[in-house]
Amino acid sequence: MAISEGKVAHVAGLAKLAFSEEELQKFTGQMDEIINMVQQLSDVDTDGVEVTTHVTDSINTMREDNAAKGIARELLMKNVPEHQDGFIKVPAIIDENEEA
Repeated sequence: MAISEGKVAHVAGLAKLAFSEEELQKFTGQMDEIINMVQQLSDVDTDGVEVTTHVTDSINTMREDNAAKGIARELLMKNVPEHQDGFIKVPAIIDENEEA
């Protein structure tokens, strides 16, 4: 299956990409090669081949997700310059009077 420069240009336009004529020819050739490789894969007979989801026999190598008690809020608030009602006060970075 060959892909045309028009199709590559169309997809590039959808992605808001602009290519020179030389780049368009290069990418069209590369896309054609990719499509041919995918076509080769779909031609391979895979009947009786078990689905592979992992390349190793490892089931779960992650540690258990155990909840642990956190640090007391009062102790954490000792490290902030200014706080109010259990929250850290920070300077405003957006002025409501500013226009976007």
